[in-house]
Amino acid sequence: MTMHVMPTYARLPVCFERGEGAWLWDTQGKRYLDAIAGIAVCGLGHAHPAVTAAIVAQAGKLLHTSNLYRIDHQETLADELARASGMDNVFFCNSGAEANEAAIKLARKYGHGLNIDEPAIIVMEGSFHGRTLATLSATGNRKIQEGFEPLVGGFFRVPYDNVEAIEAIADPNVVAILLEPVQGEGGVRIPTSGYLAKLRELCDRRRWLLMLDEVQTGMGRTGSWFAFQREGIVPDVFTLAKALGNGVPIGACLARGVAAQILTAGKHGSTFGGNPLACAAGLAVMKALADGKLPERAAELGDAIADSLHKRLGDNPHVVEIRHRGLMIGVELDRACADLVKLALEQGLLINVTADNTIRLLPPLILSDEEAGLLVQQLADLVDAYTHIHSLETPERL
Repeated sequence: MTMHVMPTYARLPVCFERGEGAWLWDTQGKRYLDAIAGIAVCGLGHAHPAVTAAIVAQAGKLLHTSNLYRIDHQETLADELARASGMDNVFFCNSGAEANEAAIKLARKYGHGLNIDEPAIIVMEGSFHGRTLATLSATGNRKIQEGFEPLVGGFFRVPYDNVEAIEAIADPNVVAILLEPVQGEGGVRIPTSGYLAKLRELCDRRRWLLMLDEVQTGMGRTGSWFAFQREGIVPDVFTLAKALGNGVPIGACLARGVAAQILTAGKHGSTFGGNPLACAAGLAVMKALADGKLPERAAELGDAIADSLHKRLGDNPHVVEIRHRGLMIGVELDRACADLVKLALEQGLLINVTADNTIRLLPPLILSDEEAGLLVQQLADLVDAYTHIHSLETPERL
């Protein structure tokens, strides 16, 4: 078979043709429990009836007009997002990378408004913000930056969850901090309690913008609508994508206060961003999350899954730590374990490994108790078998 798709992914040997809830079926009819949800995209699972109905209805009426004109669904979705988050306004785009690009541009424009010629943003080690040149430059992963130099300047990088490292930066060009409330690609890294509150206070004191990348953590994933709400703070800017459209591409950059007035007509734009189809899907997602109280469900189910994993894997000496915030779960091993993904696939379970040694689980928020139990059982069995096989090998040799 001729392949004309650029080989930018090391794709697994499976092709899915349909899904329902937390399950996917491949072209051979085999069923898989989906514990990664399209990398936190399908928070409502697959083929959700309300989202499907909204997409079908909108596709039969109007797909696209451009942002030269008002879009009813876009305005309504912006209102709903502002109401849920405490933000003042929203810029719509197509992806998380584009949402973060908008935040970076916003911060730079803010800096120029303060007569700073070369505005700089503090970013974190181990972070991931996208693969455009600016978001790649902001990302704290040298491996994915390699080969794309020269990178975009204007970023100071510091260790994650380290307020002192930020306070030590005295450069007058700094105008903002950009970080993930929980680092996803970085290994499901959860900062200590109070970290975001300290950054909020620091930004207020220094007139910096606090900008949060909620592309992976937002839309109920961590047990509240947005992860910052669990910390009792409000950022100046935050970004969304992934689960906002449950599979339909849509991103958003939200801002409040001074930050909400910075991007004016002609300063930023998107041809497809916030079109009628994407916003119809986004509205259906928000209604389903609210009606089903799914953020609260994510908090409860995440605790239950983590507790069960601790009981099953707590005595395994090769399990370093089990971390979770809602249904964002990481199981860190003492060795690289990327090959576990294929082993799980063979067993009918879809998982992900990030930061080389951390199994990442991002199951849909509609996961049932029974499905959660099956997930724990399958994963624990896999980890026990995998670590037993490699028990005589040191992490350095793997």
